[in-house]
Amino acid sequence: MNNAAPQTIFLKDYKPFDYTIDSVELTFKLHPTATRVRSKIVFSPNPKAPESSPVTSPEASEGKRFFLHGEELRLISAAIDGASVTPREVAGGIEVDAPDAPFVWEAEVEISPETNTALEGLYMSNGMYCTQCEAEGFRKITYYPDRPDVMATFTVRVEGDLPVLLSNGNPVERGEGFAVWHDPWPKPSYLFALVAGDLVNHPGAFTTKSGKKVELNIWVRPGDEGKCAFGMQALKDSMKWDEDTYGREYDLDIFNIVAVDDFNMGAMENKGLNIFNSSCVLASKETSTDANFERIEGIIAHEYFHNWTGNRITCRDWFQLCLKEGLTVYRDQMFSGDMRSHAVKRIEEVLTLRARQFREDNGPLAHPVRPESFVEINNFYTATVYEKGAEIIGMLRRLIGDEAYRKGCDLYFERHDGEAVTIEDWLASFEEVAGRNLAQFKQWYSQAGTPRLKMSENWEDGTLTLTFTQTTPPTPGQSEKKPQVIPIATGLIGPNGDEVVPTTVLEMTEATQSFTFEGLGARPVASVLRDFSAPVILEREIDNDTRAFLLAHDTDPFQKWEMGRALAKDTLISMIVKDTKPSFAYLDAIKSVLADDTLDPAFRTLSLGLPSQDDLAQSLVDAGVVPDPQRIYDAREKLRHLLADHLHDVLPALYKENETGAFVPDAEGSGKRSLRLAVLGLLSLQDSGVTAKALYKRADNMTEQAGSLQALLAAGLGADELQAFEAQWKDDRLVMDKWFMMQVSFAAPDKAAELAEALSQHPAFTNRNPNRFRAVFGALTANHAGFHHASGAAYRLLADHLIALDALNPQTTARMSGAFETWTRYDADRQAMIRAELERILATPNLSRDTTEMVTRILSA
Repeated sequence: MNNAAPQTIFLKDYKPFDYTIDSVELTFKLHPTATRVRSKIVFSPNPKAPESSPVTSPEASEGKRFFLHGEELRLISAAIDGASVTPREVAGGIEVDAPDAPFVWEAEVEISPETNTALEGLYMSNGMYCTQCEAEGFRKITYYPDRPDVMATFTVRVEGDLPVLLSNGNPVERGEGFAVWHDPWPKPSYLFALVAGDLVNHPGAFTTKSGKKVELNIWVRPGDEGKCAFGMQALKDSMKWDEDTYGREYDLDIFNIVAVDDFNMGAMENKGLNIFNSSCVLASKETSTDANFERIEGIIAHEYFHNWTGNRITCRDWFQLCLKEGLTVYRDQMFSGDMRSHAVKRIEEVLTLRARQFREDNGPLAHPVRPESFVEINNFYTATVYEKGAEIIGMLRRLIGDEAYRKGCDLYFERHDGEAVTIEDWLASFEEVAGRNLAQFKQWYSQAGTPRLKMSENWEDGTLTLTFTQTTPPTPGQSEKKPQVIPIATGLIGPNGDEVVPTTVLEMTEATQSFTFEGLGARPVASVLRDFSAPVILEREIDNDTRAFLLAHDTDPFQKWEMGRALAKDTLISMIVKDTKPSFAYLDAIKSVLADDTLDPAFRTLSLGLPSQDDLAQSLVDAGVVPDPQRIYDAREKLRHLLADHLHDVLPALYKENETGAFVPDAEGSGKRSLRLAVLGLLSLQDSGVTAKALYKRADNMTEQAGSLQALLAAGLGADELQAFEAQWKDDRLVMDKWFMMQVSFAAPDKAAELAEALSQHPAFTNRNPNRFRAVFGALTANHAGFHHASGAAYRLLADHLIALDALNPQTTARMSGAFETWTRYDADRQAMIRAELERILATPNLSRDTTEMVTRILSA
């Protein structure tokens, strides 16, 4: 890490590597502080590479200049075709003169896993050796062309005194103190994996459609083997779903998952050896909530689906990251919908998109789904790449239809298996099968920002005309925006509540465009942007009576929920800005939804939820109002109490009706528990927490135990239960993350920073574990009024801890610094305080390039 000007990488500068790799052989002699890595790599000149500069040494005048990435490596020896060479150290690696012909590169390096706190490359987690190589961690393991378009087969020998020694591919040989693995499928170095430790496995098996039996294992620390059954079933469900839905079979003899405590991300799709953050695979009813179970199911599916969309077909360069991540997110979303509820899942997806990606698109960190440049690729593992990338896949499918989408995917897999490809390669398959030009559609990949879609209506002589105008605000580096293809799924509801026109996709391609519906007997109400058919902001003049009508009669679940959400937001904005009383139309509408037992309980839970404080802050900015975090908090709390009062006669019955009995983490049970706990939150405001305290005492599962504790904390109660929770779970690291997080999340605004600071001094707190750091400081930044308290205490506290963390873990630091991205929303005093903290972070000696880039971009707003 250094303060030298970071190098900017540009998409337009892409050039193929000078050489291809025929094979890679690696030998690891594991040692906590002195691991030796020997490499033997067969290179051949790449006929597709541009001419490179000739070498300068006279004795190798027929050769080429040969560059390999490497960071934090101690070179022991290097040789080409058996002859020792002395590489030159250059920025980012080494350079040596090499033949312009096939040759064998051999090297030995030494690395120190134990002192690698960045959790990139090979590191140690509580005595376990583990790797994380995406995006550019392999260069911290050995010298190599560490780029995704260089693919090769790997044979890996791991030597050590630990009982379990794992790597990619299939096991080849095992003996006392060693294991050999071979991966027959060419892969880039970012998919390399190695794990060694004292582990036990939860075994399973899966037989593919072609009859191949695959050995399955989830490897965990002793004591955690009882938390693997759900993850194993999720893996089997994922494998079957990918066969049934995409025709993709698994291609190795074995599939291993390993749970690791210290991990920067959720999980990693390394070929045949997926490495998971423990929180994303370990589950039991006693320690995991329904939300944990659902998240685990989705993440296991996501990483497994990468086997084809990311591994067998990978990215040509990191600018194409959305090609694997957006596509795989879309696939795991569809899987989760099939496993649970598509309607509920879609609403949850939109909530996440608006909370994370729309916020990103609206600030200094906005960037295209396929960016044109980057300084540190780790900073582009963003909601734009993942969630907006998935929305683009969904729009493509909606535009060309299910059949053409499946045929296009089949052609893509057939045409590009074993290749590193681009967005253009992906879209070409669909252009061919659908017979349409997708050039304008491709702008979704290259144009940043969230389009605003303004709608107007005209009714005349039985004809309804809907006119839309699209605009996209300027974003960093992009001032001029072109019209995009926007699929607008629309239906019409008649005055009596019947649907008179079912869902029709209006394909908008112009800046302004009109669509007509003729032969209508009476003026209908338009249900627009059904299923959230495009990631846009719809601006429409609509009164609360019409919203209530659609909430009652719309056949599209998303629009039904959206109208209730709009009623809640309109009510809250009016309370914040004008200090008005809440609309009884909203309160009555929510009561009606809750009383409708034909609706999915999970859907009713979502309908009962209020817009987040951050969402309200952005809505105020859009309306030209500077948001006051405390007023937002106060209005939201007031409405929550008024809801409890208005619903007091139905809450006890709803609470009782949704009791589930024996805990099963399925869609039906989790839906009922979610509604029951949402009701409990309101009941706690009515009965001083009596019902919640009773549930806490008898709860036999974490969903109800944590849910009842949260209800108490949200009502300003629960001190005794919080103490009991710590005493019960002090030895369970993942449950203790919940304990840390809940306290800060529900802290009063004037106490949030003080509490976070106190918890950072707790003996169980450590900034070396990303989960624990995020549990405290992620919760602080999510506590909107607490983080933005007028004192500025939270700003200073977070900056202090980010400065300390950066020297240990730049990736986590950079991601957490994104909490400041909305700083220009607020008043001059808050802006001045945040600017001062950002400048203080930026002035830190030896600040990492990860954090330097993020803070610089945020300050540029």
